[in-house]
Amino acid sequence: MSGRIGVVDRATLDQFRSGDATAVKAVYQEFGGPVFAVAYNILRDRDLAADASQQTFLKAWRAASDYDPERSFGPWIYSIARRTAIDLYRKRRRLHASADVDGQTHDPGIEAAWEVFEVRAALEKLPDAERVVVHLSHLEGLSHVEIARHLGIPVGTVKSRSHRAHQRLATLLDHLNDS
Repeated sequence: MSGRIGVVDRATLDQFRSGDATAVKAVYQEFGGPVFAVAYNILRDRDLAADASQQTFLKAWRAASDYDPERSFGPWIYSIARRTAIDLYRKRRRLHASADVDGQTHDPGIEAAWEVFEVRAALEKLPDAERVVVHLSHLEGLSHVEIARHLGIPVGTVKSRSHRAHQRLATLLDHLNDS
């Protein structure tokens, strides 16, 4: 394992592909935080994001033999996390929709839902490195120093990624100011 997040050595990935429990644990330790951030970004609920993270690693472990070691591991596991979180989100939305019929919950309004959609879409357009910094900062509540330590990169890199990400988001979301 390296000190940088999202980097696992080839031997560990080969062991992961064979279903080795130690390698699965090592992969979880390396990718657990970013997988949680992906799930939380979609679900906006810590408990559901934790469930999605667990389901993601279970699905990854079951599909480990399908992983192509010539491809980057991060995007593979993040796509599983994203699909898992979306499935949970849809399930939760269906439950809320049935509760709405009973009059037990209140819809926040189409405008608020549209703004949430726009923000999520803008976050998806960020480069991965910038998106991870934004997630760790805003969703996990980590400081720049903590993010740097977590990612194994200099604090200056975290600050520049954060600055670029916020500039991009401001540009991507500028149209919301007109509303």
